Amino acid sequence: MAKKVKLQEIMDGMEMHFDGMNTYLNVKTGEIVSVSEEDLRAAEDDDSFEHLPEWHQEAMKVAIDVIENYEDYKRLPTKYDINEYDMMVDFCFTINDERNKKILLNAIQGRGAFRRFKEHIYRLGFEEKWYVFREGRYKEIAIDWCKKHDIHWIE
Repeated sequence: MAKKVKLQEIMDGMEMHFDGMNTYLNVKTGEIVSVSEEDLRAAEDDDSFEHLPEWHQEAMKVAIDVIENYEDYKRLPTKYDINEYDMMVDFCFTINDERNKKILLNAIQGRGAFRRFKEHIYRLGFEEKWYVFREGRYKEIAIDWCKKHDIHWIE
């Protein structure tokens, strides 16, 4: 039977995602691992990696395990699954003060939306409210993901 996983660890793993990296849950051990796409490709080649630094050798061992035991791994939601822009839009509509709501909605239009949004939430004093909202959304996404993949989780 699969090990129960701490929901916070799944949420942390979701936040670790960035381009070129894949983050997985090992359903047998409950461990969250991140593997670069480059290491996954190299692991498929069967080339020797003893010449690599020790930290990279460890990363290659994880990549090889992911390749050889893929059925034991579930890829965590990526930034595309999470869609933080939509999260920002939804947050704006939680603001009761119409003036501040409009400021934030205008801030997220066009290039630089994430930077401007952060600047404005700090300036308007909404940073704590934003991080609580964001954490709640990450939690919802993590729970939905666990249910979809039949992952048993604990708080």
